[in-house]
Amino acid sequence: MALGAARREPYSVASDPAGAKKDEIELKVRPLVVDGKVKEWTTGEAHDVTDRSFAVRRAVRLNDALPTDHVDRWVWQRGPWLLVDRTTGKVTALRLPDFDPAVSEAVWFRDYAAYCGVNASGKQLFAVVAQVEARRPLLARKLGAWDAADHPSPACAQAVWQREPLRVSFQPTGAAAVSFDLTGTSAVLVEDDDSDQ
Repeated sequence: MALGAARREPYSVASDPAGAKKDEIELKVRPLVVDGKVKEWTTGEAHDVTDRSFAVRRAVRLNDALPTDHVDRWVWQRGPWLLVDRTTGKVTALRLPDFDPAVSEAVWFRDYAAYCGVNASGKQLFAVVAQVEARRPLLARKLGAWDAADHPSPACAQAVWQREPLRVSFQPTGAAAVSFDLTGTSAVLVEDDDSDQ
């Protein structure tokens, strides 16, 4: 299993309104190769969660042709995060609560992802810390009201992690930074063991 060489693909807000950044015209994509075959396409940097698994963002090639178009029109979009087991080749889609590609930029530390997220109604901005394979976020705190039509870009600076004490800081655009200590957390990642022991 390996991540192949990156290639640049045409990319725009028109082709991916939820994920493209202002003036972005190319998306670097690279194949995730398992047993010599392309299993998925990815974008961005991979994060080693453990010595045998890593998280990486999926890149999706989507047919953008209208029913009246006579030819296919393929566009690239940023997709969900994936957890990849190097030993077994198993690829699992990660569910990051309140993750919105237009707003959220995950910053990884250990098996935690910290990002600003938008609730299901799209009216509230939250500070979120999700843990791989945990059913609920470790942290989901309201940062303020959110108006998709009149939102700053980006909504937040990238989250900043601190190891001891375990702390994460969020800086919403135009607002004061807020920090949260994470206490009483434990690893919930369970990796399949192929050994006979």
